[in-house]
Amino acid sequence: MFTNFIYFIIVILIFSTYHPPEKSHLDIAETTFFFLFGILLFAAINYRRSHALARQALQQPDNPAFQRRYNLLFTQHAVLAIILLATNIYLLDIQLRLMHIPLIAELPTLAGILLLFLFICYLSIIWWFAHKPYSLLFRTGLSRRAFVTSHISFNIPIVLPWVLISLISDITGHLPFETARTILSAPAGQIFYFSLFLAAAAVYAPVLVQFFWKCRPLTGPVRDRIETLCRKAKFRCRNIMTWPVFEGKMLTAGVMGLAGRFRYLLITKSLISILTPEELDAVIAHEIGHIKKKHLIFYLFFLIGYMILSYALFDVVLYLLLSGNWLYILPRAIQIEQSTIVSVSFTLCLALFLLLYFRFLFGYFMRNCERQADLYAFTVQGHPWGLIRSLEKIAFFTGTAKSTPNWHHFSIKERIDYLEKSAKDKRWIERHNRKVRRDFILFFCGLSIAGYFAYAINFGSMGKTLNLHFMTKILNQKIGQEPDNADLHLTIGSLYHENREYEKAIRSYETSLKLAPRNPETLNNLAWIYATCEEADKRDHPKALVFAIQAANLKRAPHILDTLAETYCVNGLYKLAVETEKEALSMNPTNRKYYEGQLEKFEDLCG
Repeated sequence: MFTNFIYFIIVILIFSTYHPPEKSHLDIAETTFFFLFGILLFAAINYRRSHALARQALQQPDNPAFQRRYNLLFTQHAVLAIILLATNIYLLDIQLRLMHIPLIAELPTLAGILLLFLFICYLSIIWWFAHKPYSLLFRTGLSRRAFVTSHISFNIPIVLPWVLISLISDITGHLPFETARTILSAPAGQIFYFSLFLAAAAVYAPVLVQFFWKCRPLTGPVRDRIETLCRKAKFRCRNIMTWPVFEGKMLTAGVMGLAGRFRYLLITKSLISILTPEELDAVIAHEIGHIKKKHLIFYLFFLIGYMILSYALFDVVLYLLLSGNWLYILPRAIQIEQSTIVSVSFTLCLALFLLLYFRFLFGYFMRNCERQADLYAFTVQGHPWGLIRSLEKIAFFTGTAKSTPNWHHFSIKERIDYLEKSAKDKRWIERHNRKVRRDFILFFCGLSIAGYFAYAINFGSMGKTLNLHFMTKILNQKIGQEPDNADLHLTIGSLYHENREYEKAIRSYETSLKLAPRNPETLNNLAWIYATCEEADKRDHPKALVFAIQAANLKRAPHILDTLAETYCVNGLYKLAVETEKEALSMNPTNRKYYEGQLEKFEDLCG
């Protein structure tokens, strides 16, 4: 499930960061042909490789490397499905065509839902053809249809939170509540909204998940025994459920839910059937250990940590990409729009970060949390032998080699070895608990530092400095390629102006004015500097008045009239300043208080 979670996050990144071109690269017939060809090619690859693996399983039924090959095959095909979806979006412009549909244009999340559905279809092709090697590997009579539908129902809860939060956000944007829209459009509002949704989902999601997984309450003596163990461990849950994943053929158990009122213990009937009562107690105690050791709460914070780090890296990655010369050379070389290159590169960077964060950092913590849960079961029973026997049985009945590695669990051999070592010297239990506590503290310290930088980059002076540095660098590169582009000189002049680099700002504005003499914005900005510059040697009041009059003659806008009023004022023409500012106010400008303050200042000077 955790691996599929990473796959879906990458897919969401792909279409969320997609920047559509102005027009499609292909016509509708070409798009349809290549789209269908991609599906057929993908199905053919899955058929050939899955059947080849099934033949190997028949020839070497007891080969311990077979499960590793099966897992590798699925991973490779899932990555191929992601590449195929990205090809549909970036080369076939599937998402662009979807956005032309009126309803989807109003609710962009619908396009994302359709693309997620397409990705699930690709995964279904993988599952359809992987059924044969799977049935040989796990010696199960599970039907192909049940195998595919079980996978689909297993993965729906992964994408459901994104679907809900995105739809609510889209719908809120169309409601007649201006204040709510303003708050949600701001970065702080988005963070608050997402955090609130995540907290609610963490509490209430288990109710929906057990519904989609079609879990049913466990009954009989086994339930009575589990309830006795729960009371002994002072563990609270809403219900103990049978977990019909893959029709209950999988040998597994789990726990979900932060709050006891919405917490569920899950176990498959197949696992119950192979375990003795003592072994079953050990497995349930392991799951209780995840709650007692606060692992689920930590996993929630780990997910929040990913959002914080992504937020901190977002602007930095974008600026680094935009500052590279290759970004201006490559689009011309391969005849692809620059926005597409930026979008693809940006997605690849974020996907790489996601893989590193979850696969390695999260994987490290999950492995150690699983070991801590093993040791909790040891502590509850007073010995590790029940859990060791259950692990050995799971390895035997699933045909899994004990040494088979797993990115979010230690191998069964490693788990058994540590339990046996702890049985000989129980100090190893506390050593591991101390190690987990230390790692948690280090993680939260690092997350706090990352949160500070995320805030500083996006809201503080650090972010403003970085923004100005990167943007001026990017614009200077563009000006080197298009020296006669007046808008580029105006834009970089505005950045210099904002950074109080007045000499550079004046030089850029004047260059822009030479290229486009009748641009009212350039005239207005120059007039404002000459009228109000903090550096006295840069002020030139008569010239400011000339430029301001020219700008106002070209465009009667509140900000331009305000500049004209300011130039009248600094030249001693106070009555004209009052009249002009009143005209600006009559246009009902957005920042009305500022204009009223200006008018009051001019009226005071006028006497």
